[in-house]
Amino acid sequence: MAYTILITGANGQLGHELVRILTDGKAEIGLIPADYEGAEVIAVDADMLDITDADAVASFVARTHPDIVINCAAMTNVDGCEQYEDAAFAVNARGAEYLARAAKEAGAKLVHVSTDYVFPGDVPGERVETDAVAPKSAYGRTKLAGEESVLRAHDKVFIVRTAWLYGYIGKNFVKTMRKLGRAHEQVNVVDDQIGNPTSANDLAYEILKLALTDDFGIYHVTNNGVCSWADFARAIMEGSGLACEVIPVTSEQYKAMNPASADRPHFSALRNAHLEDVLGDEMRTWETALATYLANIDELGDEE
Repeated sequence: MAYTILITGANGQLGHELVRILTDGKAEIGLIPADYEGAEVIAVDADMLDITDADAVASFVARTHPDIVINCAAMTNVDGCEQYEDAAFAVNARGAEYLARAAKEAGAKLVHVSTDYVFPGDVPGERVETDAVAPKSAYGRTKLAGEESVLRAHDKVFIVRTAWLYGYIGKNFVKTMRKLGRAHEQVNVVDDQIGNPTSANDLAYEILKLALTDDFGIYHVTNNGVCSWADFARAIMEGSGLACEVIPVTSEQYKAMNPASADRPHFSALRNAHLEDVLGDEMRTWETALATYLANIDELGDEE
C-alpha cells in the first residue's frame, strides 16, 4: 500500500525538507523507512489551502483522503505574534484544530509541530514532555492552544515540539548570522537563553519515522546538546569562516535595544525522552548537524 501524505506549510523550512526527503528517500541521518516508497505527497501552503477556513480544510482533506497529515503551517515570527496575537491564534490554534477534525473524519493520523516556547523557561535543565507548561509569549500561548485543540479533536495525534529550527529554504538564525557576519566586525547576541539548535532535515526524518507508529502523544524532537544563542552564533561564524566577533548580551539588554521584542524563556532546552523510549533517539548533536548544513548551504539553500 502506498501512503498518501498531506503536508501543510510545505513552503516553509520543515515542510520543504519533508517533501525533499520523501522524494529522495533519504535524509542526512540516513534512509527513511521503505514504507514511504511510492507515497503520494500532497504539498500545500497558504495559497493552496487556508487552514483557518474550516470548510476549505474539511473539503480538501475529504477530497484527497490522506493517510497521514503533517501540519507544518504556523505563524512563527515570535515578535510578530506579540503584535498580531489574534492572527497567530487563527493559524496556530484554530487552524490546527480544523486539520485535526478533518484528519479524524478521514481516518488519518495527524502530526502537529509545536515549540519549546510552551515552557516558561525559569528552571535550569532540559524539559521533558511531562513538565509543566506556562508560555511567556503570544507565540507560545497560541502554539500551546494548538496542542490542546488537536488533542481534544483527534485521538491519533503526534505533538512534536522542536526548537531553534533552521532549514535550507526560508529565513532562520543561521542565515541571519552569516549575513551579519559578512557585513560587520561585531554582532550582539543574547547569551542567557539556553536551547537546542535543530536541523529541519533531522526533524523531518524523525517525524516520518514516528508517523508510521501508533504511539500517539507528545514528543520532543531536537538535535542533542544545549547552548546559548551566543554559543550558536559563534559556531556559525567559525563554521562559515567569518571573523565577526560575537558580543554576549543579556535578555534585558537586548530588550532595551529592541523594545517590541517578545519575552523568551531562559531555559527552554528539550530532552527527547519519549522519542528515545519509543523509537530510539537518532538525532545528531547540534554541532554535527550544523557542520553538515554549513557544508551544504551554498548548494541547497536560498541564501542571498
